[in-house]
Amino acid sequence: MPQIKRAAAFAAVLAALNVAHEIGDHWVQTNHQAATKGGRGEHQRAGQLACAGHVAGVTAAKAVVLAITCKAIGLRLRPGRTAAALVLDAGTHYWADRRWTLEALAELLGKGAYFRLGLPREGRDDPKTLGSGRFALDQAFHRAALWATALIISGGAE
Repeated sequence: MPQIKRAAAFAAVLAALNVAHEIGDHWVQTNHQAATKGGRGEHQRAGQLACAGHVAGVTAAKAVVLAITCKAIGLRLRPGRTAAALVLDAGTHYWADRRWTLEALAELLGKGAYFRLGLPREGRDDPKTLGSGRFALDQAFHRAALWATALIISGGAE
C-alpha cells in the first residue's frame, strides 16, 4: 500500500475509534457500570464484572463503527489483526477503568494531585463531576491507547 494510502487508513481508523470510544464510554456504558467499575475490597467482584461489561460494550461500539466506516470508504482491513488490536485495546481500557490502577500510575508519574483534582472529598458532600483530573487522565490514557490501536490496525490495511 502506498504511504499516502496508509496514512489515510490510519486517519480513518483513528477517527472511527475516537467516535466509537465516545459512544461506548458515554452512551453505551450504564450508570451502574460507571458507578461500580472501580469497586475494591468487598466490592471488588462487582467492580470487575461492571468493568468487564463496560469494556465489552465499548469494544462492540468500536467494532461496529469501524466496520461501518470501512464499508463506507472502501477500506479493507485484516480481520485477525483488527480483532487482536481491539482485544489489546479492551485490555488497556479495563486496566485504566478499574481506577486504582490509573491512580497508581498517576502517583508514580507525579500526577497524583492532578488525578484527585475535583474529586469528591472523603466525609464531605461534594458533588461528583466529570470535570476532574481523574476523568482527564482517564480520557488521555484511552486516547493514547486508541492511537496505538489505530497504528496496529491500519498497518494491516490492504
